[in-house]
Amino acid sequence: MTGDVPVTERGYARSPWELRWQGLDVEALQRTESTFALSNGHIGMRGTLEEAEPRGLPGTYLNGFYEEHELPYAEAGYGYPEAGQTVVNVTDGKIIRLLVEDEPLDMRYGQATSHHRVLDFRSGTLRRETEWTSPTGRRVRVRTERLVSFTQRAVAAIRYEVEPLDGEIQLVAQSDLLTNEPIEQEAGDPRVAAALEAPLLAEYSKAEDFRAVLVHRTKRSGLRMAAAMDHHIEPCPGLRTDIEHERDLARLTVAVDVPMGGVLRFTKYLAYGWSAQRSIPALRAQVDAALAGALQTGWDGLLREQREFLDSFWASADVQIDGDPELQQAIRFALFHVLQAGARGESRAIPGKGLTGPGYDGHAFWDTETFVLQLLTYTLPDAARDALRWRHSTLDKAKERAGQLGLRGAAFPWRSINGAECSAYWPAGTAAFHVNADIADAVLRYLNATNDTDFERECGTELLTETARLWISLGHHDPHGGFRIDGVTGPDEYSAVVDNNVYTNLMAQRNLRAAADSCERQPDIADALGVDHIEVAGWREAARKMRVPFDELLKVHPQSERFTEHAKWDFANTPPDRYPLLLNYPYFDIYRKQVVKQADLVLAMHLRGDVFSLEQKRRNFAYYEALTVRDSSLSAATQSVMAVECGHLELAYDYFAEAALTDLHDLHQNVRNGLHMASLAGSWLAIVAGFGGMRDYGGELSFQPRLPPIPRRIAFRMYFRGCQFSVEIRQETASYRLTQGSPFTITHYGVPVTVTEEPVTMPIPPAEQLERPSQPAWRAPTRRVPHVAPVVPAESPSPAATVPQS
Repeated sequence: MTGDVPVTERGYARSPWELRWQGLDVEALQRTESTFALSNGHIGMRGTLEEAEPRGLPGTYLNGFYEEHELPYAEAGYGYPEAGQTVVNVTDGKIIRLLVEDEPLDMRYGQATSHHRVLDFRSGTLRRETEWTSPTGRRVRVRTERLVSFTQRAVAAIRYEVEPLDGEIQLVAQSDLLTNEPIEQEAGDPRVAAALEAPLLAEYSKAEDFRAVLVHRTKRSGLRMAAAMDHHIEPCPGLRTDIEHERDLARLTVAVDVPMGGVLRFTKYLAYGWSAQRSIPALRAQVDAALAGALQTGWDGLLREQREFLDSFWASADVQIDGDPELQQAIRFALFHVLQAGARGESRAIPGKGLTGPGYDGHAFWDTETFVLQLLTYTLPDAARDALRWRHSTLDKAKERAGQLGLRGAAFPWRSINGAECSAYWPAGTAAFHVNADIADAVLRYLNATNDTDFERECGTELLTETARLWISLGHHDPHGGFRIDGVTGPDEYSAVVDNNVYTNLMAQRNLRAAADSCERQPDIADALGVDHIEVAGWREAARKMRVPFDELLKVHPQSERFTEHAKWDFANTPPDRYPLLLNYPYFDIYRKQVVKQADLVLAMHLRGDVFSLEQKRRNFAYYEALTVRDSSLSAATQSVMAVECGHLELAYDYFAEAALTDLHDLHQNVRNGLHMASLAGSWLAIVAGFGGMRDYGGELSFQPRLPPIPRRIAFRMYFRGCQFSVEIRQETASYRLTQGSPFTITHYGVPVTVTEEPVTMPIPPAEQLERPSQPAWRAPTRRVPHVAPVVPAESPSPAATVPQS
């Protein structure tokens, strides 16, 4: 009998502190495996069902663990990267198969009379409850809960329970470690598919009692990983166990007759580790030690540590939205997943998909520094610091790349896992030098927000110096007295290899000044880097003379030199099914037209808003709204931020909703490959930098808050220079309150405000009534009408664990 779930509605239910999927939809598994993924920045586990089938796209990932493959080129060219890197699906430890009187529990057969899964943002666990009737009529209830530990970074665990519902029943559970599980590959390049087909070579396996370990290595990249499991089985009369192992599989089998009213309950502990250098015995010792720690802590202890970690995070990061339950859920979903991506990366990259799926081959981009690290800098600064330490650890590769290109300093990669460039398309890869300035901007933001002198001396000054050196060798002083940076690609990948991209030039300008300031603060570090006063003066001179094009006729900034002279794209005759353009039109045609894939000049107005007047921002914003098609998930959040500043509050809310719901609504039809970390982080930026009007120029924190008609109230929390504080925004007032630390000063619409434990309430000036700008045909954001469907109440926490509300 085919599986059937007799529930009135299948899909996500709205709840402020959890993501709940009610009912079974096999076709939706690929999406929910991404949204229900668990990670701590070191280990990532997609939200597959414990019994492994049915499934969409199984995946377990270790941050930085990859395989190499050749990059495809129709024609060779000097300076092209030679090797690609692709994240590897490592040994799967999530699998626990169940046989009920010899019938495998498979949701496609028998009958699931009830089924739901819950990702809990406060407990940091994924829970599942299923009542299932086998094809022969036997009924059981299965409850599971899994976590990837924030406090013990090598550890994951699963609590598994089976309860008979119609009398005594024989149960057999099979708990596996499975390597090289077959996955249907979508790679367009057969070389990538070949590299990922059984990518791991077995080196060692052992099983004894309830514990097993498998050690494997990659074929080309030479990385070695170990996975281990152990179990704690609660006493049950007549219990029989057996453990076996082979090259790619270890399995513990548990068999028992469970009476009515009884339960089979056990906890599976998992440990993962990898290295490019450590031996097999060393990796075995590492995962054995991790398992020993997990067993010592126990399941209840792991739950307690997870809850305490998250309570601390929410105290400095929570966002509240009154009047829109769907977006309240979405913003906490976003915060939780960005936390998972970066919490315990510890000198590893934060990939564009986090560790939620194989999208983008597991690569990190400039998205990390420009979007994700903004959120982490003001909520979990240690994670931001660690991500920047990863960039610093790859400086040798970036300097080698610069040398290969005939440049000084460092040329950081457009996309990478280990720090080496692996983008095969150079106009959008190698030419996108703005990644250097994005990294420098993240360094400067972190320093301003933390005053972390140790980091500046160990990493920051060198990162700023080597990125600044690139701009001096890449740009040049022209005969007209300006400093030009020609032949680059800005954030908008529909305009490639252009001269004087405004975003690139303004961010390089900040980079040059920040490098000069840091070298003057740390003269001994500067001396060790070979920086002298002549070089510093050269940086300041280039920054002072930086070219920033302006169209005097149209009174707007062209995105790059002469951009506003190009023909405009024929939006009226572009059908909606021809988006995204890059998949339906030749690049040569896109490159020579005024059409914008994602915010570029508008992003410059956010990050370098200190150099634009309000009138310039408004004219620029309206001009680029009519050209931007948002074929990238990076765009909506930035457009939301600038829409608020330019006075288009309802439009800003529409864009905020698009950023926040990109994954939950699968707006780009690719959530099966993982979540969009930059868009998730961008939804927080839309709240804090958009409706909160937060800016941090030169370490001076300022706010210009303003709300659209809906929601009624927005409140958020931040961390700045060792202090936690909250901001509460209503239609006519904003309040600031210190929750931890010493009083400090911000500005509210230019007025200094000292933030103390007593809330300080300030008036919000009336908003101007402005005409809503237009977008290209078919590309306007969906008008946001808040949903008022019943909200599923979150499980009540114990009073001690409740996150305090502002």
